[in-house]
Amino acid sequence: MKDPLSPFLSLPEGPMYYSIRHLTKFAYESPVSESIMETRMHPRSDAEQRCLTFHLSVSPRCRVFSYRDHLNNHIHHFDIPGQHSQLVIVAEALVEMTQHPEIPASLPPGSWEEIDRMVREGDYWEMLLASNFCTPTEQLEKLAAELKLDRTDDPLTTLHRLNEQLYRAFDYQPRTTRADSPIDLALETRGGVCQDFSHIMITLVRTYLKMPCRYVSGYLYHGAQFKDRSDDQATHAWVECLLPELGWVGFDPTNNLVAGDRHIRTAIGRDYSDVPPTHGIYRGRTKSELSVAVRVEPSEGTPSLDRELPVPEDWVILVEKAQALPEQPLPSLKQLQQAQQQQ
Repeated sequence: MKDPLSPFLSLPEGPMYYSIRHLTKFAYESPVSESIMETRMHPRSDAEQRCLTFHLSVSPRCRVFSYRDHLNNHIHHFDIPGQHSQLVIVAEALVEMTQHPEIPASLPPGSWEEIDRMVREGDYWEMLLASNFCTPTEQLEKLAAELKLDRTDDPLTTLHRLNEQLYRAFDYQPRTTRADSPIDLALETRGGVCQDFSHIMITLVRTYLKMPCRYVSGYLYHGAQFKDRSDDQATHAWVECLLPELGWVGFDPTNNLVAGDRHIRTAIGRDYSDVPPTHGIYRGRTKSELSVAVRVEPSEGTPSLDRELPVPEDWVILVEKAQALPEQPLPSLKQLQQAQQQQ
């Protein structure tokens, strides 16, 4: 009989807690008369992740509504009528992450046939067909040939290899692509951000491996001991593939990782167009400037849910500056003359 106190016995580790703060600011060159906005910043609750608290504050103040879509994503939306020169959104959450099950290196023979059976008998068509940002192109076909992507090995071995191949083939280059950039831009330059790498991997998996694959939006905890190349002050994105016995397994081609207890999921969809953190319109003929700040920190112990999280002083200053009204420019001579004529 095995000694239950044996030092070789692997015991499950306790949960991790993360505090998440996400600030978004839209500054307008001239006042707008109305803003209508949706946000997807509320972390999901599922088998390995539980959102304990969530708070969304908006400036100018308004009433915020919420609902869940068909994929169980939390969506908050609001309307700000009346003139305003900026819009500030601050999302704060406390998330509990349990230890993720270890993902093996491979699957047994017959796994491809099992995937085909799951597809035939399940409803996965949304995650199998081309979508807005995940549509095959000639550039993608060249990459698939270069990577020799096919169903030769078992599904899990193939995905592990593809995850690493994309990590090595593309450089992480912030500000070289935009949220609405097609995959060909990253394919041509061999550089981009997590969104681009995720779109490329999803398109490859759906097109050449015929596996359900979906886009995940969320956050990644960056600790000093980790060598992540993604930006620690931005949201993160990765993919999930459906596998026999394992269900949906996350792969992070930006950092060559299997998604684990540092990956905090907020929303899932076909691609980025389904799950942007903010999506909205404003009424007015002016330009807007977007600023984003993200902070993910571990929270020690089991926090009390009836008290607010301690907020770092520099974050308080950042929020206060973001919510402060923009300085009004001095009126021009022409404006002063017009004002005098109206008196």
